[in-house]
Amino acid sequence: MRPTANDRRHDRLLGIALLWLAAGTALLATTLVPAHTALLGWAPLLWLLVAPLALLLILEPDLPRQLLARRHARRRY
Repeated sequence: MRPTANDRRHDRLLGIALLWLAAGTALLATTLVPAHTALLGWAPLLWLLVAPLALLLILEPDLPRQLLARRHARRRY
């Protein structure tokens, strides 16, 4: 079965959100961008972590449940 245009769009958006989250995490972890500044407040943290996480949850609402199920399955074995 060939993927539809909607499936390809969903996959691209998911990839972009994951890349955005990884880049934001790296920037915050290396302290190139501080999480809080006097000028911007908490905006860097919002745009580098919270926004891509929200996009991931919108695109894949079952993702947290799937990750928890995998974690519980790993504990059993």
